[in-house]
Amino acid sequence: MASNDPVKCTALHVGKFYPPHRGGMETYLRDLLMALHERGIRCLALVHRSPGPEPSEPQSGSGPKVVRVPVWANLLFTPISPGFPWRLNRLLRDESPAILHLHMPNVSVFWALFLPRARRIPWVVHWHADVPVGALHWGLRWFYRFYRPFERWVLNRAAVIVTTSPPYLQSSPALAPFTQRGRVVPLGINEPPPSDKPPVTPAEPLQLIAVGRLAYYKGFDVLLRALQQCPDVTLDIVGDGERKHELKALIEQLQLSERVTLLGNLSEVELDRRLRASDCLCLPSIERTEAFGVVLLEAMSRGKACLVTAVTGTGMAWVVEHEQTGLVVPPNDVDALANALVRLAENRALCKAMGEAGLTRFRERFTIDTSAGGIADIYRELTDGVKNK
Repeated sequence: MASNDPVKCTALHVGKFYPPHRGGMETYLRDLLMALHERGIRCLALVHRSPGPEPSEPQSGSGPKVVRVPVWANLLFTPISPGFPWRLNRLLRDESPAILHLHMPNVSVFWALFLPRARRIPWVVHWHADVPVGALHWGLRWFYRFYRPFERWVLNRAAVIVTTSPPYLQSSPALAPFTQRGRVVPLGINEPPPSDKPPVTPAEPLQLIAVGRLAYYKGFDVLLRALQQCPDVTLDIVGDGERKHELKALIEQLQLSERVTLLGNLSEVELDRRLRASDCLCLPSIERTEAFGVVLLEAMSRGKACLVTAVTGTGMAWVVEHEQTGLVVPPNDVDALANALVRLAENRALCKAMGEAGLTRFRERFTIDTSAGGIADIYRELTDGVKNK
């Protein structure tokens, strides 16, 4: 059983990017570090610098320390940062962390394998997602041949491997030899403050929202084809990405321009407004790249029902309980998705009840404080184990 005593240690997190860079992994890292900081755990983060002006960071003592290393180029979507190993070694020397917390997938974590200071302390590997080898561009598949041995080396070196849901731990091919070291700590977010505006009266048609990078694995093309069968549903798609022009063309082809809006990236304030004004959220992903879906928590925390796909081994159908907090349908199934949308459009009371149940489930399992508590328990076990040696 976990102790209630505070954990006093320093943890160095190695991530890919950090806000204001957009992404669920980046937002979670920021919120996790802040929640751990509030528990008395000193946190540092070493990440790549995003394009654009470098943001100001908190002064010493006022929050987690974030070190951003310049990126020289991006090769096959991988940031190339020659200064990363030097900065990592310097932080290990100057800050003397008790825990090295590596967030994967991320090529730069491999530098820890070659630094003696890194090998002297316990590693926590935070496994956010498998690399989807089968769905990769040929160049990335070729690159993965070199990536995989280092990935396995890191996992073999890890004291604890954190996954975000039981299905992902049980089904990940990469983690199969290491499941005994696996621990499930679901992702979490901060609960948004209550709105100062009156509740939105359900309107006709059903107001659907989808949020995410416009990438192949998100299944937005499947959602658009399903929407063609649902005249009483409108859709806002929030996000940007490489499939933007293809989706625009598909919207025109399916004659959905009057019911579908591509909003691009939105500020946190505007996204909050759009989520609150919607009736439900749909995450129609078709690949294991969608390991969890932080956007589901964003919708649930605002009392919205969720419609997701049951991609084998992912956490989506675990986060969203079928017929309780939302609906779960097979992936890449236009008809099943359309039938679920029609059902929600025709039964607003059901949609509202699922949203209320989702809010309760969020508060019980998916707040950032709950997630940080799980990580703090792991830190406690590892630091106590070092002391007892």
